[in-house]
Amino acid sequence: MTTGRIMPNGVRSRAFLGLSAALFVACSGAPAPSSSVAPSTAPSRVADIVVGGDRPVTVHVPASYEPGTPAPLLILLHAYGSTGSGHDRYFHVGAAAAERGFLYAYPDGTTDTSGNRFWSATDACCDFDRTGVNDVAYLDSLITAIQAVLAVDPKRIDLIGHSSGGFMTYRMACTHADRIAAIASLAGATFANPADCGPSGPVAVLQIHGTADDTIAYDGGTIQGLGSGRSMSSYPGAEKTVATWARYDGCGDPAVVDERVDVDADISVAGNPAEAAVTRWSGCQPGGAVELWTIPNGGHVPNISAAFPDAVLDFLEAHPKP
Repeated sequence: MTTGRIMPNGVRSRAFLGLSAALFVACSGAPAPSSSVAPSTAPSRVADIVVGGDRPVTVHVPASYEPGTPAPLLILLHAYGSTGSGHDRYFHVGAAAAERGFLYAYPDGTTDTSGNRFWSATDACCDFDRTGVNDVAYLDSLITAIQAVLAVDPKRIDLIGHSSGGFMTYRMACTHADRIAAIASLAGATFANPADCGPSGPVAVLQIHGTADDTIAYDGGTIQGLGSGRSMSSYPGAEKTVATWARYDGCGDPAVVDERVDVDADISVAGNPAEAAVTRWSGCQPGGAVELWTIPNGGHVPNISAAFPDAVLDFLEAHPKP
């Protein structure tokens, strides 16, 4: 199938990303994975609100919210070809976020000429039509709009993203380290050239990646766009991504710690459902933290486990701005 071909030497075409998105939609449109996860949207005592201008977003307000008392904000960024609501169903973080008092939103990216929604994050991903859409400005203004109507804790603004959305979490951390406290990226990557990212301060970074990901490769690769003006752009692997951010955050040496995290409900290690190995950097500057969760033989679209939402939120909550 030419529209979904795997290019040589780690190269992935835009159509291949779209194929992965179609597979994701097929998965996320089905009932929740084998994990027993509660519905994402929890009841709210204060009515949910809609902000965002030409890309309106519903902000889900937890039942515990008290007007005037700052609450943490979590923004979820979907993968290429998906939607905010689709990835809300996939990640299942909404209910856990509400229980912890997070304001929660999942905006949509822009639709490209292939009909796929994307985030314009780095040179590699994923504005393949070169529209020049400024998603950094959009998300920055979205945060400001939410702050205008709800009490947001400025030290606890967090992002979680998958694939294109993961790339976008890194872009926001690069450009708005003054606002973003922590990010969690599943199968995303930072800029290939560290000089393209100049964070003004530390940001806590969690990278989650499967070693058998054949869409955004664990070891890095190249994404090729389509059309007459197609170009190829490189992205760094998971280990290089976190090593780069460890330098930005002023961290010391990494260490594989004696703990594992259950990310993919379909994978276990020696009978242990907690399969993802944890590498953690020490001695980071205040506000900085870097972890890599490596899923052995994990693909691009893990079967998200029941433990995943709380594990990720534990990381985000542990790293507010100083």
